[in-house]
Formats: sequence, C-alpha cells, structure tokens
Amino acid sequence: MDIVIAGGGLGGLVLARILQHHGIAATVYEADSSADARTQGGSLDMHVESGQRALREAGLHEEFLRHVHPQGEHTRVLDKRNAVRHEQPAPAGDGGRPEIDRTDLRALLLASLAPERIVWGRKVAAARPGEVTFADGGAVRADLIVGADGTWSRVRPLLSDAQPAYVGISHVELTITDVAGRYPDSAAVVGPGVLFALSDGKAILGHGGPDARLAVSLRVPEAWSAGVDWADATRARAALLEELADWDPALTDLVRRCDDDLVARRVYALPTGHRWARVPGVTLLGDAAHVMSPYAGEGANLAMLDATELAAAIVRHGDDVEAALDEYETAMFPRAENAARMSEAGLEMCFSPFAPKELVEFFGSA
Repeated sequence: MDIVIAGGGLGGLVLARILQHHGIAATVYEADSSADARTQGGSLDMHVESGQRALREAGLHEEFLRHVHPQGEHTRVLDKRNAVRHEQPAPAGDGGRPEIDRTDLRALLLASLAPERIVWGRKVAAARPGEVTFADGGAVRADLIVGADGTWSRVRPLLSDAQPAYVGISHVELTITDVAGRYPDSAAVVGPGVLFALSDGKAILGHGGPDARLAVSLRVPEAWSAGVDWADATRARAALLEELADWDPALTDLVRRCDDDLVARRVYALPTGHRWARVPGVTLLGDAAHVMSPYAGEGANLAMLDATELAAAIVRHGDDVEAALDEYETAMFPRAENAARMSEAGLEMCFSPFAPKELVEFFGSA
C-alpha cells in the first residue's frame, strides 16, 4: 500500500514514525527544503492523553523526557501594570504537561525516521483520489493520501469547501536569547515557565527558560500586520511598542530587548465542528482537518493524537483502507469539535476587556 503524507509537521511525522514502528512504509512530502529551513516557533506543553500518548506509541517518550524544560509548568499571570495576578509553581514530579521546544520535538521525530521516509522540497500543489501533484509538476500515486499540510491544506479541497477564517487576533513571535544571562530582570518577569500578561484585548504570552520565547498578541484587523515591515527590527519593535504604549516598562522591555528576527502571524480557524463526507483513500489530520486558535494549547497535541489514532486504525485494518478511515474520522470529528470550543473559550478569556480576571478565576477553579 502506497501511503502519501502531505506535510512534515508534527502530525505527519508522528504518523510516519508509528507506521514505521509497525513495519508499514509511508512517505512524507514536505515543502521546506530542509529541516532547518525556517523557525518552528516556541514551546509546547505535551498532554498525557494526547501528545505524550503519541510519543509513547512512537517509542520516543523516554527520549522526549530528556528534552523537557525544568520548571516548564510554572505559571504566571500578570496585568499590563506588571502586577502578579496569579502564580503557580511547577508541580513536584510530573505535572502532566511538560514543556518542550517545538524545534527539539520535531528534530526528535525526524531523527527517528528512516531517511527515505521524508522527501524535502516537494510542495503539494493539488490532490485527487489516487494521486498527489507537486508544485514542480511531478506527481506520485497513492492508495492513501493523508493531508497533514496545515491551515492552507492543498488536500482539504478533495474533502471540504471550508476555508479558515481570521479570528481577529494577530501575533508577533519574538525571542530573547540567553535572557537570564543578559537580562535577569526580564527573566524574572517572564518566570521559568508559562507567562500570560493580559489587558485590554492585548497579551504577551510565552515561556521562559534559557531563551524567552514570547508572542505579542493583539485584537487587530486582518490587514494590520501587512502595514509593518517585519524584516526591519527597529520598525517592528516600534509598531509593537505603539500598541503597548500604556504597559509597564518591565513588560515593554521584553520587546525592546528581543532578537531581531520578529515573525508576524495571523490566527485563523476552520468552522467549529468542521467535518466532511467520507472520500475513498483520502483523509486529513491536525490543522488541515481542524485548525483552531492556540489559546487552549490543543493544536499540536491534537495533531499528534490524530496521527496516533489513524496509525492504529491502519495497523488494525491492514489493506482495508476505508474501514481504517471510517474508524479514525468517526472518533476524530467530535474530539476536534470539543477542542475547538475550548480554544474559543480560551481566546475569550485571554482577550476579554476584563482580562486577566477570567483566566485567574479559571486557574483558581482548576
């Protein structure tokens, strides 16, 4: 059986790895020219029931634990005055959601695959049942096509006409390299784990550690980020500082002191409850199936769980692809809808006019 996985993100790599673990060959086609062609974003918290389950099924959990951040589950909630509204130290032992850099996690998965299982520099342009076509004009046949190619999936149109919509939030990713060594006061503001600094529909979110990996997130029109030259670090910082003009200097210093590679992104989501009618030989996982806002921490975990359950169904049903896909999609649709609703609620908590009040109450009740 020829299995083609479009996209070498976490979901696609987990699927390929678990299938390889069971002696089933699948080939990942990735648009990037190499593993380090672009930055992979900040830290991820791996949930026991999803991301960590995937790593166990892939035979990589012990290796994963060697890369997690000490104190990564420490949580700080601040307002724009830099007043601490909630602080929770990391739990002793395993708190259930250890943090790992996305780059380290992806590297771990890539290293676990046989080299021939991933083909770099092959961007999927279109798909039809039984065949995937690439931007360079080439094509491959497939008994099973798995769209793991993210928000703007080229496989999704085979199954659904749905398009992701802007959720009203844009964010700018930034890093402060060696934050503790260079700026110990900023390291103290961020803390060793997760940071939420919230007020007035604006946020500075991220994670501490040797490097602080943060995002300035704003309720702004979709076109806002297009009006800034993000390659010009001076102008980029000025645009963010204008938005945060009434925030405490200890928080705005996080922008002033960041590295020069600022990356702007808009946040999109598919309709909550997105699903499709069964199409022979084709399915989706991760953001291709159910992209949602990141404010419940479910996206990467859900993609990895999708991949785990799809792999298990393929292993169980052997050559009966349709039985495997029917089993996988039947469970995936309601699970993704529930996660999307959680993400909507998380967005409203973080960007409410009353923030961080609702988030503090949420952590208190938890």
